[in-house]
Amino acid sequence: MAFYRRVGQIPPKRHTQFRQPDGTLYAEELMGEEGFFSDSALLYHRGIPSAMSAARVWELLDQTTTQNRPLRPLHLRLPDLFKGTDPGDIDLVTGRRLVLGNADVRISYAVGSRPSSLYRNAVGDECVYVESGHGRLETVFGVIDFVDRDYLIIPRATVHRWIPDGRVAAYAIEANSHITPAKRYLSRFGQLLEHSPYCERDLHGPTEPLLEDGVDLEIYTKHRGHSGIVGTVVTATSSPFDVVGWDGCLYPYRFNVGDFEPITGRVHQPPPAHQVFEGTNFVVCNFVPRKVDYHPLAVPVPYYHSNVDSDEVMFYCGGDYEARKGSGIELGSVTLHPGGHSHGPQPGAAEASLGREYFDELAVMVDTFRPLEIGEGGLACDDGSYAYSWDEALRRKQSGG
Repeated sequence: MAFYRRVGQIPPKRHTQFRQPDGTLYAEELMGEEGFFSDSALLYHRGIPSAMSAARVWELLDQTTTQNRPLRPLHLRLPDLFKGTDPGDIDLVTGRRLVLGNADVRISYAVGSRPSSLYRNAVGDECVYVESGHGRLETVFGVIDFVDRDYLIIPRATVHRWIPDGRVAAYAIEANSHITPAKRYLSRFGQLLEHSPYCERDLHGPTEPLLEDGVDLEIYTKHRGHSGIVGTVVTATSSPFDVVGWDGCLYPYRFNVGDFEPITGRVHQPPPAHQVFEGTNFVVCNFVPRKVDYHPLAVPVPYYHSNVDSDEVMFYCGGDYEARKGSGIELGSVTLHPGGHSHGPQPGAAEASLGREYFDELAVMVDTFRPLEIGEGGLACDDGSYAYSWDEALRRKQSGG
């Protein structure tokens, strides 16, 4: 994280005696990244954070992936994954269905209203986009209240729990690395610079400790195994939410997409202008409602492009995405445009966009620098025909024209 925060009670100097009212020492925990050569936080627990009394296997939902072969663009209808289900039976952790993934990042989707169990991802950071709904994210660092269109950035190994207030739809981007603001937005000391489309005022972390008692509490833990991502349920002797205070530069936070200030120009801006976060071998961008290109001869929708090093995943989550009109794309759709295929506006979309001054559209994009494979959720909601939606002759034939 880019800047220092202090929450609750901490001693005046780190690694010194800090005692509870009964005279016993608080348990100081240093949570640090990259072998303690990167960001860290110091947390002060009433109990011993390492104490556990049992462990058992957590059988994750199907995490296998299938090659996108033959290679083709895909349209995945995510809302179909939860049609006919009761959101009260699903939580936002164990209910995630894997849509796409590779060795660097996994993209899942869940719709539920049931509070989750305690959970930590020991594989990498998570970036969870709340498509709709609101509630509380309870963490070892404190509480973050979330609403729709919030990103929640949750550092690796942070114990947390999702408490939805009604139905919540969430798009989870799970890294095998850390997720940070784009490096080109940061000074060499980590401050967000003036050309960044957001600043520290837009990032909201916990403001007070979450003190909770409990014994023998199960923590669902996702971690690395010889066969890929596996799970273990650890029984903690005392509540992990017993932190009276913490400080440092590593903590969860939320960022609402409405606070992203789009970068626009006289002609169409390339996709990196929309970047918000990055991890190892992938980036996260968002396309928000914005004034569009104002050159008198501008073509506002994207030109056809071939991002030769990347697979591009677009999650359509608001407004009306101009470039995809006529393709069957709806809210909740995901498209995959794999490296090796050029892509761009649907037939007729470029001409229809001429003279437009504003686009009311919202989408979250993930570009990966290694090819993506299809998870069981992606296989279950593939429309099967998107790859051919640019072929005008085929489209006319299918429509009876």
